[in-house]
Amino acid sequence: MKYSQYIDGEFCGGTGEEELAVVSPATGQEIGRYQAASQNDIAQAIDCAHRAFGSWRKTSATQRSELLRKVANEMRLDRDLLSRQITAELGKPLYEAQKEVDVAAEMFEWAAEEARRLYGRLIPARAPGIQQFAQLEPYGVVAGFSGWNAPAITPSRKISAALAAGCTIVLKPSEETIGVALLIAQAIERAGLPRGTVNMVFGDPASIADQLCTSPMVSMITFTGGTDVGKQLGAKAALHMKKATLELGGHAPVVIWNDVDIDKVAAACVATKYRNAGQVCTSPTRFLIQKDIFDAFCERFVTHAQTVRVMDPLESQAQMGPLKNQRRLNAIDGLVRNAVESGATLLAGGSAIEGPGYFYKPTVLALQDQTADVCRIEPFGPVALMIPVETADEAIAEANALPFGLAAYAFTNNMKLAYRFANEIQSGVVCVNELQASLPETPFGGYKDSGLGSEGGVEGLREFLRVKCVRQGGLV
Repeated sequence: MKYSQYIDGEFCGGTGEEELAVVSPATGQEIGRYQAASQNDIAQAIDCAHRAFGSWRKTSATQRSELLRKVANEMRLDRDLLSRQITAELGKPLYEAQKEVDVAAEMFEWAAEEARRLYGRLIPARAPGIQQFAQLEPYGVVAGFSGWNAPAITPSRKISAALAAGCTIVLKPSEETIGVALLIAQAIERAGLPRGTVNMVFGDPASIADQLCTSPMVSMITFTGGTDVGKQLGAKAALHMKKATLELGGHAPVVIWNDVDIDKVAAACVATKYRNAGQVCTSPTRFLIQKDIFDAFCERFVTHAQTVRVMDPLESQAQMGPLKNQRRLNAIDGLVRNAVESGATLLAGGSAIEGPGYFYKPTVLALQDQTADVCRIEPFGPVALMIPVETADEAIAEANALPFGLAAYAFTNNMKLAYRFANEIQSGVVCVNELQASLPETPFGGYKDSGLGSEGGVEGLREFLRVKCVRQGGLV
């Protein structure tokens, strides 16, 4: 398959020098190629977005809403095609990929609804004959960057919110999941959005990021990805006085208290932990278990983990597919080996699965201290850490010990403890007795090194709008 760039409403070949491959994680075989975008391609995409912004910002909220709703409808018509492309490029089991397409379409629907509710504010004046109000205005051209682990949801969230606010966007999706992004572009084209409102470019990530972040025609960046890269982009944006929203890495704590249904909670946690092979920024990772139930919870967790069916993600029985690439496989294996060498007890998994593709066994480690690298480095894979704690104070301290705060979870039937966990754990999202960290209608953003700003909900849409104060008097 030959992939393209999407610039000014046209699917076109890149004019860069490199031709690069997209590889299936389930087989390790090439499934597509693309010609990298050149600097001229990027400049054209920026220019087209800048020109389109002049008219798109004046398009009524009702019209923007109707067009975004059409995108959602088109994506639903392509549900099977999109989900199979996600499975082919990412390795996510097909039923999970179908759910991702549904949520991605919901992103456009939510933005369509909220596009008509972007209200300003009338401010009482100090003297008669004066009107003063705060009005919301779109930032302009947005540079968007999305990773490979949610190849339909993340681009859809950024595109839909930017367009709903009246911005236009140049998006650099992951080069490892190009086909998914381009199918979204096809849905956008069929929905009838004006040319240039959405552009997609692929190639050398560092070069593209540098050009987008330094262009005077780009007013804002929105990035989802690793913390180190996010900090670099955030610094570059600040240097050029651009607004930045950054959704970065996590290392989510899960407090398990001694008053819960152990088997029920363990089963739910296993299902969420190994979703997308643990390659989810909100994946529950550090299980902080009250010591009275530590052994029992570990035993039930391992029992459920060992029943997870790891296989070709196109198989109807698949519950977990491969890791995305050889780099992830090597990284996970290295973290597990280091943990065992540091004294951790391997309770399940701990090795790659023989055969083609990048499959790794669902892994569970019990730790009595925090010396292993995996205690500080987000594994971003199918690895669960079991850590005993004695008191609520200790659980909260451990949950807050790392410089991450994207998602956190707590399970208890004690309302006083639930209140403490919700209010004292330093995280942009805290889920108590459930595991759904992000929805189209809820704000999603990190504390500390996990990011800046929000995505999703009214708060996420407001990120794409700046506030202008207007005062109007009676003098002529």
